[in-house]
Amino acid sequence: MPALTTYETTIIPYWVDYNGHLRDAFYLLIFSYATDALMDRLGMDSNNREASGHSLFTLELHLNYLHEVKLDADVEVRTQIIGHDSKRLHLYHSLHLIGDEKELAGNEQMLLHVDLDGPRSAPFSEETLRTLQAIVADQADLPAPAYIGRVIALPVRK
Repeated sequence: MPALTTYETTIIPYWVDYNGHLRDAFYLLIFSYATDALMDRLGMDSNNREASGHSLFTLELHLNYLHEVKLDADVEVRTQIIGHDSKRLHLYHSLHLIGDEKELAGNEQMLLHVDLDGPRSAPFSEETLRTLQAIVADQADLPAPAYIGRVIALPVRK
């Protein structure tokens, strides 16, 4: 199975900056909607959140701008599960023109499953873990994304 297509949209005028490119903040908005769609696929939709009192919180993310995205572009987000444990989910979103393999932007995220009553971390439900494991198994042949595990730093000068 390839990465999951989790979100599709068209770039609207409000999202475009003075250079005619998608504004930085709207890359993250698009990736955030893809995370919401993944939550739905995992059975963690709004009805589940209300009933269970659990949700996912973003602990950390990295965003790489790789190529220009312009007004009226039809884009899709493809999502790959990198790993998970009983409470955390490591994922990677890539942004593409619909149907194109060229990666326009990449977004690595670490999410935490949270009991909203605390709020405090909480284990995933058995059903969510089964769904995660099935996605990971389906994606087992996918290569690791090129832009995971990156660190921001200036080179050390000697």
